[in-house]
Amino acid sequence: MPFRVAVIGAGWYGCHIASSLASLGFAVTVFERHHRPLHEASGNNQFRLHLGFHYARHHGTRQQSRDGFLRFVERYPNLSAEVPENVYAVPRGTSLMDFATYRLVMVSSGIDFVELPGGHPLLRDIEGALLAKERVLRIGQAREFFARRLGAALRLGCAVTQFLPDAAGVTVNGERFDYAVDATWGHHRPLPIAAYYEPTLLLYYEARGPHPAITFVDGPLPSVYPTEDPAIFTLSSVTHTPLGRFARGDAARAALEAVDTALVAERRAAMEGQIAANLPGFRDAFRFVGVQLAIKTKPEGRADDRSCYVFQEGRVFSVMSGKIDTIFFATERILALIEAQHSLAPIAPTPGLREDILTPRP
Repeated sequence: MPFRVAVIGAGWYGCHIASSLASLGFAVTVFERHHRPLHEASGNNQFRLHLGFHYARHHGTRQQSRDGFLRFVERYPNLSAEVPENVYAVPRGTSLMDFATYRLVMVSSGIDFVELPGGHPLLRDIEGALLAKERVLRIGQAREFFARRLGAALRLGCAVTQFLPDAAGVTVNGERFDYAVDATWGHHRPLPIAAYYEPTLLLYYEARGPHPAITFVDGPLPSVYPTEDPAIFTLSSVTHTPLGRFARGDAARAALEAVDTALVAERRAAMEGQIAANLPGFRDAFRFVGVQLAIKTKPEGRADDRSCYVFQEGRVFSVMSGKIDTIFFATERILALIEAQHSLAPIAPTPGLREDILTPRP
């Protein structure tokens, strides 16, 4: 009899984990409090399918991103698209890493790129730049794909109001399951590590013509990246996109609810000014169209760690990650933990090797 698994949260991780478990014969139910999948952070971000160039200071994140990128393209070929021109640039004086070191880190990580020896014509005051073959996520197609793939197993508009784990399973909203996966990034149950909740404000712009994706690295720097609509780009900043750090998810949500036009104008001016320092034609190339709000959950610490972790407490798994590329790691880790919990009983002793050795005839 297949295990029954409740998945809480229909973001990228919840949908992928549920879809993968269903393919293996598990009876899966996904609880999502919103009216559609990928509604919160999974659908309110920079839509970047990473290869690892964004994480020069954390080897684990680069490795998981690189490997997960290739698997994502193979598993979900229609849920991402090529970015025609994707530039990573190291600005002079504001990066935490010089270009020679950044290039060496990427070479040692085994990530393909093309260096731009003369820099890029749109940029100024940079030490160096390179082209990378990353991709953009197709959120609209992903929502439709997972809604169709999960079918009746996906319960939209269904918040989890009862969650009772015990030694033999978990009761969710009155239904009995063998396991539960919390894919809400600590919004449903506290995470077993020190983490904080970061409300974010992402700016959207319409490009007046073709424009490359440009990411400045490494450190508290900005980036402009296309969405699934090639004419719409996002502008984000490590410094100005976050709206604070909170110990609880409800406090972070209250901060989002307090966002007003004055705050948007303040952050817009700061972000545009920051990116214009190295991309002076930004304001001429783009027209502001609006914002999106989301909450990210991040581990405490100075390391730039956005790799994937899976925590187990009895019959409950909690997932923590910052990148879509690592959905495969999460699923395989959950399966390994379930298998370990239900491993075969000890095998009876069998004849030893000596009985398999043939004695030569005289």
